[in-house]
Amino acid sequence: MVSRAERTWFADWWWTVDRLLLFALGALMLAGIIFSLAASPPVANRLGLDAFYFVNRHIMYLAPAIAVLLGVSFLSPRAIRRVALVVFVVSLALTAATLHFGAEVKGARRWIVLAGVNIQPSEFVKPAFVILVSWLFAESSRKSDVPANSLAIALLAAVVAVLVLQPDFGQTLLVTLVFCALFFMTGMRFVWVIALAGLGAVGGFAAYSTIPHVARRIKRFLDPASGDTFQVDAAVESFVKGGWFGRGPGEGTVKRILPDSHADFVFAVAAEEFGIVVCLAVVALFTFIVLRALRRAQRSEDPFARFAVTGLALLFGTQAAINMAVNLALIPAKGMTLPFISYGGSSMISIAYGIGMLLALSREQPRAEMLVASAGGALVERPA
Repeated sequence: MVSRAERTWFADWWWTVDRLLLFALGALMLAGIIFSLAASPPVANRLGLDAFYFVNRHIMYLAPAIAVLLGVSFLSPRAIRRVALVVFVVSLALTAATLHFGAEVKGARRWIVLAGVNIQPSEFVKPAFVILVSWLFAESSRKSDVPANSLAIALLAAVVAVLVLQPDFGQTLLVTLVFCALFFMTGMRFVWVIALAGLGAVGGFAAYSTIPHVARRIKRFLDPASGDTFQVDAAVESFVKGGWFGRGPGEGTVKRILPDSHADFVFAVAAEEFGIVVCLAVVALFTFIVLRALRRAQRSEDPFARFAVTGLALLFGTQAAINMAVNLALIPAKGMTLPFISYGGSSMISIAYGIGMLLALSREQPRAEMLVASAGGALVERPA
């Protein structure tokens, strides 16, 4: 055990970090390994790979993800802002570079090869963007003469422009929703609400009118008879087949027919093999993490920490909700991973980076020592 009396860097971190959040995140990661063991072997076999190829790579990605999460959670708010600025500039530049140098997959250019490693740089844009706009909104609340809101909107426009050009409308929607939530927290005027809603509606209509695969997905969602809905139908059927307690590990069939059963549809595989009860437990874990983080944010007296922790929690929770909603055919199909559970190196490490910042910014502040000043006997607070 680590003693509270110790004055080491680890002891300071251990007694101020949210340990319940750490345990919940550990449970999610463990669930990800178990679900990967269930879902990925058939995919590997179809591709002529070793049966545990994706399982081994999932664990391989998990190791640096844990290192990033823990390492970032030690950083100070100032260091987090500086690192986020660097990560944002580099990842946004790489995201723009994918438009020219990235390989086209299913009509989109989202991946770029660096040093022989496939990277999806847009994944790293999201958490860094949340930190930067939170910083700007916090400055706006402190100094009314700083044009922070305008700069935040300019950052959003730059991110959205690059994502739309790939195109990646799922990430665009996610980033925009989180931005709007943070903007709402600043007390934005109703005219901004109307303006942002109008821009969103115009952008959605333009995407529907000009991009064929977006139109097809929306049409299939509204009218399943208008196109091929095989993947979504199979995912929904897995919940029916699995029932409350599942068919048992290894007994599922949906993983044998879905091409992305280890990634976008791992939640459906879990439903069939482990049952709805286990799926509800996973939902409860995500809910606990988000609500716990929001509670921490509410108690923070630092505007930057309050905005940033809220934004990172919403980014994490909304991404999970979108993935699970797609598996249940509640929204049009969109390739988005389930945090710490779906297969994907860039996604896992970027989520770990975001959660590491959340843990760092939600750490408890050291208690102030109340000392009696020698002059006048006044009480003074001195940080511990």
